Amino acid sequence: MSPAPAIPLGFGRRSASSEPAQCPCGGGTYNRCCGPLIAGEQLAATAQQLMRSRFSAFALAARDPQAIEHLLRTHPEAGQTAAARRKALMESCRTIQWLSLKVLDFQNGGPLDQHGTVTFEARWRDRDRREGVLKECSRFGRDESGEWLYLEALSLADDRAG
Repeated sequence: MSPAPAIPLGFGRRSASSEPAQCPCGGGTYNRCCGPLIAGEQLAATAQQLMRSRFSAFALAARDPQAIEHLLRTHPEAGQTAAARRKALMESCRTIQWLSLKVLDFQNGGPLDQHGTVTFEARWRDRDRREGVLKECSRFGRDESGEWLYLEALSLADDRAG
């Protein structure tokens, strides 16, 4: 699956018609974009695809338990139990509503790469209706089985984008 365009098309809401819901990442219909990745039915082919699916998972996590599991599965962290991480993610996702995603740049992270970065802006709104933008450069790598994982957020001035 090729990287989806960064066109804001919706926010995971169902329309009145029988058309599938739009994907929160803006890449098309949820069932053809991030849905299969979040459901664990498909692996990301690229770092950008994983980043988009993680954004969608954050956007949907307050109402979709599979989304929290996707976030846990795609960002392993030593030092915290899965239960503690799950609880922290659930609280965070109840506090922040993720509104839209715009991919600004990516380096490497293709189907044949082992590492890559994706720079993006994600708009959010909190419980008090304050809005903001998270701008981040995320670093991704493959695990031993070849699955893409989120590794860390880099400083936007950091050039470890290898």
